[in-house]
Amino acid sequence: MTSTASPVPAVSRQRPPLGGFTSTFLLLEIRRVLRNRRTMIFILVMPAVFFLLFGLPQRGQTLDNGSPATGYIMISLAVYGAMVATTSGGGMVAVERALGWSRQLRLTPLRPAAYVTTKVLTAMALGLVAVVVEFAVGGLSGVRMPLHVWLLAGLAAWIGSLVFAAFGLFVGYLAPAENVMQFLGPILAILAMFGGLFVPLEVLPQAMQDIARFTPVYGVGEIARSPLTGSGFTLGAVVNVLAWTVAFGFGAARLFRRDTQRV
Repeated sequence: MTSTASPVPAVSRQRPPLGGFTSTFLLLEIRRVLRNRRTMIFILVMPAVFFLLFGLPQRGQTLDNGSPATGYIMISLAVYGAMVATTSGGGMVAVERALGWSRQLRLTPLRPAAYVTTKVLTAMALGLVAVVVEFAVGGLSGVRMPLHVWLLAGLAAWIGSLVFAAFGLFVGYLAPAENVMQFLGPILAILAMFGGLFVPLEVLPQAMQDIARFTPVYGVGEIARSPLTGSGFTLGAVVNVLAWTVAFGFGAARLFRRDTQRV
């Protein structure tokens, strides 16, 4: 007597909506990075300390339009804090690569686009925290500006930091984990110096001013400070932000595809 086993029905695998992106996953990522003490020190403490050291001595001084010089310094350091925060958030992919997360990613329903989106939003959340903390320190230290200046400058500093979220992802997929966080700090400091965040470009030699306009920091700083200075910003500043965002984003996407193809 023979028996025939009924064939096992094929199980259809359905892709999750939005490629697996969920608010729960995003909140877990944000909570995880907020627990990193080293990252939080660089994001929250260092820019605030810089303002207390270099901003407070400028109390009482004003710009050509009568705006407080401390406000100019505060906004510049808010841009710096946001760029450090978003770069650090994006650069953490290097650590996850070293831990084998790229291999695990290929075994889950989470799509690459959803993973990258989560990383970018996490980095932007860190950038928002950095801007809010810097503005809070400035406000408590006596910086007084019209409400619209606070809002527009803070929004520009935060949204403009998207450039460095893409930069962090690019470096995170380019450099090994043991080195990425070591050389990101000096690179960001040099970019901030040449981009006019630590020293106004007007006091630098003309050659350095010309170089500064091609750095990824220049456009963000000019746009963020424009509500305070009242001088507006040029089309070149907008092109600078968009061009560097696209360049870093494209580079990160290419490196991500190369990385996941090897696992």
